[in-house]
Amino acid sequence: MAEYNINLSEIREHIPYLKAGDAVKLTGTVYTSRDAAHKKIFSILDEGGELPYDLKDACIYFAGPTPTPPGLPIGSCGPTTSGRMDVYSPRLLDLGLAAMIGKGGRSKEVTDAIVRNGAIYFCAIGGAGALYARSVVSCEEIAFKELGCESVKKLEIKDFPVYVGIDCRGNSIYGD
Repeated sequence: MAEYNINLSEIREHIPYLKAGDAVKLTGTVYTSRDAAHKKIFSILDEGGELPYDLKDACIYFAGPTPTPPGLPIGSCGPTTSGRMDVYSPRLLDLGLAAMIGKGGRSKEVTDAIVRNGAIYFCAIGGAGALYARSVVSCEEIAFKELGCESVKKLEIKDFPVYVGIDCRGNSIYGD
């Protein structure tokens, strides 16, 4: 296993070299999205509308941060179970999504879409929301305010620690 520091603006350049199990510190922009936000994003896609952010080469973090304490950019922001987004992920990957961050294994359909699109799935450690919050430099709510903690937020992160869960060849730390 190797260790990498990667700026997400260059993620496509790094994906071919990353292997399942590699440790990575990510810096750059990620967008939070969970179940409710995914449903709204799919409604927009189905209606031909404009999404709140460009999917091309983007990274989605499956998280719903807690309220922001005074003086901090964000509250606790640990990963949620990625499998709940498996129904949505293949289409998003086919539309240009480059990376996802979450916890837990993914379905065969998601793994196939990762391989088909040369994408990657990063794993964050469950229960480490306070640790991940320390890597968030800024947080801006950009869509679906009515969803509260599940609204879509644009996060700027620095040295955000993750592991490659599924690489672009379909290799998985989950033994799939």
